[in-house]
Amino acid sequence: MRGTRFMLEYEKAELGLRDWGVRSTVIVFGSARTPSPEQAEAELAAAVGDDAVTRARRRLELSRYYTEARNFGRIVSERGGALCAEGGLRDNVVATGGGPGIMEAANRGAADAGAPSIGFNISLPHEQQPNPYSTPELTFQFHYFAMRKMHFAMRANALVAFPGGFGTLDELFEMLTLEQTRKAPPVPIVLLGRDYWRRIVNFDALVENGMVDAADLALFSFVDTAEEAWAELLRRGLKAHTPEEEQPGRTE
Repeated sequence: MRGTRFMLEYEKAELGLRDWGVRSTVIVFGSARTPSPEQAEAELAAAVGDDAVTRARRRLELSRYYTEARNFGRIVSERGGALCAEGGLRDNVVATGGGPGIMEAANRGAADAGAPSIGFNISLPHEQQPNPYSTPELTFQFHYFAMRKMHFAMRANALVAFPGGFGTLDELFEMLTLEQTRKAPPVPIVLLGRDYWRRIVNFDALVENGMVDAADLALFSFVDTAEEAWAELLRRGLKAHTPEEEQPGRTE
């Protein structure tokens, strides 16, 4: 019955997205382990011992990515078309994996803007609960990673990847491979956290060893802030579906 389960997982999310008029999305990937500033500050205040304090301080440093993801969720929701349905359709709706950390932050930013957002959650051995900020009717629980990835890709207008681990790398390279092989329409891809990404992945070494073409590195850009990410998505071709005069920060 696996084929039937695949069909049901596809159709349930498809119908829910249609009901809300979701025509396109902006995907946000990133670590589930990134704490909010409030959480990180509480951990630091409660830390006892040098090792615990060092870990807590590192967590507090990482929490800035939560702040940027929250800012980005708000920016794209306010300026991208998630708020004003065009003919009953919404564009550039924030879509995340529905879990904690960076995912929670992006959904939270959309909620700050009063916009709907999507959580494509996945059932895991150590159960991952949906965060409280994705729109309940747009929060889906998947069993199969493959079907979840399909829903991520099929409406994507853009992707922003924040620092993350195996899951984030898997999802990022899935999208890069679709772009490289032209198995999906071109979409802008932005990696937020320049120092992190250049330290974690030696993209230049892939070119030097002939594993990818130099031109493949033009598939993505590095940025450091939510505002830079939005500006870079627009520069790389993202179409915002709100009237230009209503888009804060737009310059010629």
